[in-house]
Amino acid sequence: MANEQRTRQQIRLEQQKSKKKTKGKTGKRGIFKKIFLALVAIGLIGLLSGFGLFVYYASSAPPLDEESLKDPISSTFLDKNGEAFYTSGTENRIYVNFDDIPQQMEDAILATEDVRFYDHMGMDFLRLGSAVIANVTQGFGAQGASTITQQVVKNSFLQNEKTLKRKAQEAWLSFQLERAYDKEEIFEMYFNKILMSGRNYGFGTAADYFYGKELNELELHEIAMLAGIPQSPNNYNPFNNPELAEKRRNTVLHLMELHGKITTEEADAARAIPVTETLIPEDQRQASSELKYEAFIDIVESELNKIDPSLLSEGITVHTTLDPAVQTKVEEVINSDIYATEKQQAGIAVVDPKTGALVASGGARNYSNRGWNYAYDNKDRQPGSTMKPLLAYAPAIENLNWSTGQTVVDEQITYTGTDQVVRNFVDRYLGPMTMREALYRSQNTPAVKTLREVGLDNSRDFINRFGLGIENVYESSVLGGIEGISPMTLAGAYSAFANGGYHAEPYAIEKIVYRDGETEDVLKNDLETVMKDSTAYMVTDMLRDVLENQNGTGQTAAVPGIDLAGKSGTSNYSADEIAANNLPSGSFPDTWFAGYSTDYSVAIWSGNSKRSEPMTSAEERRVPQQMFKQIMTTISANAADFSRPNSVVEATIEVGTSPLQLASEFTPSNLRRTELFVRGSEPTAVSDEYELTELPAPTGLAADFDESNASATLRWNYEAPEGVEDVEFVVSVRVNDGGAQEVDTTSDTGLIVRDLQPGNTYTFSVVATAEGISSAPATVSITLAEEQEPEEEEPAEPTEPTEPEPGEGEGDENGNGNGNGNGNGNGNGNGNGDESEEPTEPGEGDGDSEEPTEPTEPGTGEEETNNN
Repeated sequence: MANEQRTRQQIRLEQQKSKKKTKGKTGKRGIFKKIFLALVAIGLIGLLSGFGLFVYYASSAPPLDEESLKDPISSTFLDKNGEAFYTSGTENRIYVNFDDIPQQMEDAILATEDVRFYDHMGMDFLRLGSAVIANVTQGFGAQGASTITQQVVKNSFLQNEKTLKRKAQEAWLSFQLERAYDKEEIFEMYFNKILMSGRNYGFGTAADYFYGKELNELELHEIAMLAGIPQSPNNYNPFNNPELAEKRRNTVLHLMELHGKITTEEADAARAIPVTETLIPEDQRQASSELKYEAFIDIVESELNKIDPSLLSEGITVHTTLDPAVQTKVEEVINSDIYATEKQQAGIAVVDPKTGALVASGGARNYSNRGWNYAYDNKDRQPGSTMKPLLAYAPAIENLNWSTGQTVVDEQITYTGTDQVVRNFVDRYLGPMTMREALYRSQNTPAVKTLREVGLDNSRDFINRFGLGIENVYESSVLGGIEGISPMTLAGAYSAFANGGYHAEPYAIEKIVYRDGETEDVLKNDLETVMKDSTAYMVTDMLRDVLENQNGTGQTAAVPGIDLAGKSGTSNYSADEIAANNLPSGSFPDTWFAGYSTDYSVAIWSGNSKRSEPMTSAEERRVPQQMFKQIMTTISANAADFSRPNSVVEATIEVGTSPLQLASEFTPSNLRRTELFVRGSEPTAVSDEYELTELPAPTGLAADFDESNASATLRWNYEAPEGVEDVEFVVSVRVNDGGAQEVDTTSDTGLIVRDLQPGNTYTFSVVATAEGISSAPATVSITLAEEQEPEEEEPAEPTEPTEPEPGEGEGDENGNGNGNGNGNGNGNGNGNGDESEEPTEPGEGDGDSEEPTEPTEPGTGEEETNNN
């Protein structure tokens, strides 16, 4: 029974285990089934929701409009005052009908943009799938999938935004467009409204713009070039970016060959032709006479292209930084007869230092949008000595607390690790000088030596605060040997000196408002601190002397009455360039001037369009300075003066001391300089190089005799040397041939000497004394006449009085007459009358009838002066 019972128990256990297994399998299958059903439900819900969302978005899509489909949508540019100055659109467009489009042109466009154009219904799902895979594997944006139909729709009705709404509306309108128009009509729309760089729309316009040809005159390599442009119109502009344009053209040729539109031989032959070979020469590109501010418009379009190449075709409103008054002045100057030669060109950029906004630009002399914009595109011309403040002197103040009076030695040196001598423009060396003098004279060796003190890495880090993006700084960089810089960027860098160390990368667009009137992008750059205010002001103060000092290299740029600072610059040819082009001695390719007031920062480049064509004269070199002067005279007429910050102090130093020392009382005036210091770094030690060794003698010594009190008044002049105080004067006198006797010592410049005796010669001397040092004497002499004693006379015999005739009288040989007449009397002029006699009439007496001579004062002598 036990075995039987156990057997039953085992059976029951086995049955229970079997049920558990069956239940477990059933449970797992149930979970998977539930998950699957849930996913299906979610998918259906998502599909229905997506479809509903698509329907909702599609229902809000704008209606098809034939005018919008065929014509480009206008975009408007506003100046800083909110006034419209340019509207893009169909102003110069050449419209081409489909039947007039060459087959090879159509093949090139389809091979590049939409090879299945004639097979799809607006959306190419095969291409869409390929793009999705590429975007997953290679990153979002790796490949686009827009068909020509979609591009027409987007450029006609929709904003270029990456949203589901825009994509849904684009797909819906593309299907609608394919139903409403045939393929040829859609292709014609695309062909005539697509942006082809700048403000040129359509392939017909581009053919004339780049080649001056009709479409049926184009060669294969030209067709391929045009077909490649729409992907990035300004980047693939062969005028401005020939290398990029040629790569893009060759890509189009490859695609045409890949899709069987041309043979390999045809593709190779077209690739062998340089992309610039058949472009319209620059001197034949005519400016648009009706378009204002063309150079500035081109810069705005270039900035838009950096954001999105298709933005201009979306009907946007662009708020720019243009100041029409400044722009008008710049264009007046750049198009004037200021140039030294007919070939000389120029580029000008004007930046507001307080914001970084580009307010005006001069693209070129008689600029055309078909040309090179020297204000913006000119990034391959070396800037010469305009780099000295940015790479050497400003970093020295910022990092090393150098004073503007820092002693630098102008002497022959070589570039580190080479035998190449660093030469100055004047080809001579001037010895010890202040950093200020080195800058306004633009001496090269002090700049190189200062850069060494700063350190190449520190210098690179400093200049890249201005957005220059310089990878490496070398010793030659401080003399302008860098990759190149545009006037717009250089004006922005110098604006930081004008604005107390604050800088924003120059920009031409404040904000973009999209077609809906509500969506906007604010693009203005914010100010950032790139240097201390002490550095900015001290550099500014030195750059003032570039214009104001008689030895400054920028005197031509100075404007009387306006506080300006700036720096000239000239680049040089390498020895290889001189040899290869057989260039004359002293020739140069570029000349610059960068300067500023408190209101505007201006950078100007000038040169010939081809670097290999040299400039050779001083007149050519001065053109940027003359332009700067004319522009600033107008636009900065009311600019405030630069204000010294509290972080900067003055001190009078002795030039040549190292470390700097204060000038002493005896430092010669030609070695005394009042220079600027970062507060707390000014010197306290006084130079003992010079001591007081001699004093100048008094000048203008004179003596005036006063008979009434027998005294002489001495007077003299004296100018003490700088730093000498408490000068005293020792007055001595020598009587006749006797020895000198000291009379008195006084700190005044005058003295009265009394008790002088007649008949003597007195020689007075005055000696200046200070700090134990005496000057040479100044002397003056006077001689006093002897006093004459009256002679005793015999009394006259008495005679009978007679009635004298009027005017007659008797007088002795000494002139002593009798009576009251006006005869010749004695020394006092008095006649001797007889008291017992009747007085005679006035005018009668014993004497001759001549008028008496004027008696001389007794004791008067002659003065002799000998002032040393």
